[in-house]
Amino acid sequence: MVGAPGAGKGTQAALLAERLGVPHVASGDLFRDHIRRATPLGKKVKSYLERGSLVPDDLTVHMISDRLSEKDAREGAILDGFPRTRPQAEALDKMLERRGGRVPAALYIDVDRDELIRRLSGRWLCSEASDHVYHEAARPPKVAGKCDIDGAALYQREDDQPETIRARLEQQVPPMFEVIDYYADRGVLNTVKGDRPVAEVTEELMHAIAQPAHAGKL
Repeated sequence: MVGAPGAGKGTQAALLAERLGVPHVASGDLFRDHIRRATPLGKKVKSYLERGSLVPDDLTVHMISDRLSEKDAREGAILDGFPRTRPQAEALDKMLERRGGRVPAALYIDVDRDELIRRLSGRWLCSEASDHVYHEAARPPKVAGKCDIDGAALYQREDDQPETIRARLEQQVPPMFEVIDYYADRGVLNTVKGDRPVAEVTEELMHAIAQPAHAGKL
């Protein structure tokens, strides 16, 4: 899954994973899980995050590789939040090639910048699962401040303010387009407009998976 913050990657990844019967593998969730369990990898990741540094690609790829080695991922997985850069995309391909696998479809959810800012500034996340996402206007929870799925408290990220969001987009969008170009060059990119109802986007993504590289191109 490829897209800017607020494009709906987490929501759609969870829906696709359920429809396809494969795991939703979110890099952020994996980082938090390793840190919580104090695994050797988690300790290394925590040391970088505490310094405000980016986690090196080799650690991230190692973490993803371990997750894809688990039994439930034998038939595939929906990757969310990875790869974020071209070097990560290249490393992912090399890792999958060693296993006799490949990336059959890169799904890009395209949403314009003004809509991204509107979405992010009203976004609330579940404190227990980052793919349980709510929005003050578009998808409010049934009970204010609580997740519909597990009852956990909802929170709003401190950086979900319009000016901060614009700055984040300026940093994160250029590397994302490098990933998009990489998969376009390899003939596996599918572009789906994400400024529509969730169910419509899901159906077009399912079509893209069934017929790779035919759901639209940049």
